[in-house]
Amino acid sequence: MSTKQKRAVVREEGEFDISKYLISSDLETRVLLIPETGDEIEIKLRPIPWSTRNKIISECLQWQEGGRVDFDGDKYVKQCLTKMIAHAPWGITDDRFLSSIDARLGTVLENLVPKAFGDETQIEDAANLKKG
Repeated sequence: MSTKQKRAVVREEGEFDISKYLISSDLETRVLLIPETGDEIEIKLRPIPWSTRNKIISECLQWQEGGRVDFDGDKYVKQCLTKMIAHAPWGITDDRFLSSIDARLGTVLENLVPKAFGDETQIEDAANLKKG
């Protein structure tokens, strides 16, 4: 969080407090559990801002003839994960890495990604995820 955002601001009663809605630049530590193997992996996540999420969604939409819209869910998940995962034991999280992992790790990582449509909160599968 920037110095400007951390400063205490004196507000009059009823004044809008924008600081409640600003994204922090702090990394969040998560410990992921892979159920099939029992392996635990500690990663550090950065929050994904609303506008970044919307941009990714837009890039994953393809307009077809007749007004039909196709959504590339694979591209959405991969782009979100590359933006969100700041530190992981495997190094850089990129398309090459994500295309090389199996469903056991992939499913656990996918659960970190916010839904593209509908509920905008992050999906957290309590059985597979523990806050660190």
